[in-house]
Amino acid sequence: MNTLSPVRAGKREWIGLGVLALPCILYSMDLTVLNLAVPQLSAALKPSSSELLWIVDIYGFMIAGMLITMGTLGDRIGRRKLLMIGAAAFGIASVIAAYSNTAEMLIAARALLGIAGATLAPSTLSLIRNMFSDPKQRTFAIGIWITSYSVGGAIGPLVGGVMLAHFWWGSVFLVSVPVMALLLILAPLLLPEYKDAEAGKLDLLSASQSLLAILSIIFGVKKIAENGVSWPAVAFICLGILMAFLFIRRQKSLRHPLIDLRLFSIASFNTSLVTYMLAGFVSFGCYIFIAQYLQLVLGLSPLEAGLWTLPWSGGFIIGAMLTPVLVKRINPAYVMGAGFLLASIGYGLITQVETLPPITAIVTGSVIFSMCMAPVFTLTTDFIIGSAPPEKAGAASAISETSAELGGALGIAILGSIGTAIYRKFMAEAISERIPDKAATVARDTLGGAISEADSLPTAIGAELLSAAREAFTNALQLTVLICAIVSATLGILIFLRHRRDKIKTAHSND
Repeated sequence: MNTLSPVRAGKREWIGLGVLALPCILYSMDLTVLNLAVPQLSAALKPSSSELLWIVDIYGFMIAGMLITMGTLGDRIGRRKLLMIGAAAFGIASVIAAYSNTAEMLIAARALLGIAGATLAPSTLSLIRNMFSDPKQRTFAIGIWITSYSVGGAIGPLVGGVMLAHFWWGSVFLVSVPVMALLLILAPLLLPEYKDAEAGKLDLLSASQSLLAILSIIFGVKKIAENGVSWPAVAFICLGILMAFLFIRRQKSLRHPLIDLRLFSIASFNTSLVTYMLAGFVSFGCYIFIAQYLQLVLGLSPLEAGLWTLPWSGGFIIGAMLTPVLVKRINPAYVMGAGFLLASIGYGLITQVETLPPITAIVTGSVIFSMCMAPVFTLTTDFIIGSAPPEKAGAASAISETSAELGGALGIAILGSIGTAIYRKFMAEAISERIPDKAATVARDTLGGAISEADSLPTAIGAELLSAAREAFTNALQLTVLICAIVSATLGILIFLRHRRDKIKTAHSND
């Protein structure tokens, strides 16, 4: 094939893209829909606090840990085949989750959902790499792919709210069953099969090392986000780093490694990977505070809070759809640099929740930064899979998604820890001697604890405690979002400077 004139995709490929969007929508829906069902499933299954955390978290943990293995497995056995296996497993696990009658059974089902979900992102993205060889078409297709995740995140709370209003808590899992069944019917008809003809057998030891490395690091940073720095959390992170080191060393000695380390010798691959991870850091690191602010400070219900985050998802959709139009007229480096700089304005607007009407500041700011960050996600993803050889598209896609997972986890952990420290500092200064010691201790820990304690105190004292806690949390929100604005602006400037340096270097080399 002439690389200067790549074959353009036709009608079948574009219809196939619509099929690939289906599992992506469900993938992101399952990350959000369970939150609404927590009160009902808690009443039905009576899980302990530890079990409830595992019910919520195990899905994301298993996805993050299995991405690299599944992406490489797709290169070996066929990306369409892996997608269909994952879709069937996802549907079966959804039924098990829906009809779970114990907390342990639901945790196991959610773990299976995570393993099945890990097949979806790398399989769909690597198929896009093979179906759309024309760079302009591929950029647009990846924009659609990213949009499907935003759509799933947007409709998740809505679908969950409707299902819970009419059915039992398990019904939220059954939504995926007919969609996955449709995928199993359409995939053989519309999706081509691709695999690496020279790939060897899957190395199980490498797969175990990568799983333990990712799970340990993400578990450690999550524990830091929840409880601050502790020896167990640091130990898990160190274990993850050790496993990552052993994993990399083993890959160098294998004839058919789980990850081809030569991918990391491609400059555009590395740069895009780091940019993608940092974009995830600033985009998702602040979300935990915004979600809590809407519910615990403004007093909105989970469904109302979900509705007010719809514009955020809408911003991602619009930005992703505009990306192909922008890169036709503007250099992609400038689009990404401007995206980071303009996103910092959106973050800055959210810091004005005490100056502007809070909902106005949050909705307007989140629409700005999501719309401006969408081109960054689209273009970095395009660069990552576009710079890798077609036969390694599955592994490249998995690395891409793993970097996004790590970026989001680090954002939540680091910004979460900073925000928690700020909240506790302000609470230590704001709580008066009128507040009983026990209530003060609980209130200094979290805003949720403060609200719970305020309900059990006399009206005047409870109102005083609640006001202090909400003010402290607002300060924490403002300062953490300000950090996002500074990081985002810095990244934008660095991208512009790097591109200018590369242009000068290219000009000198031509001379």
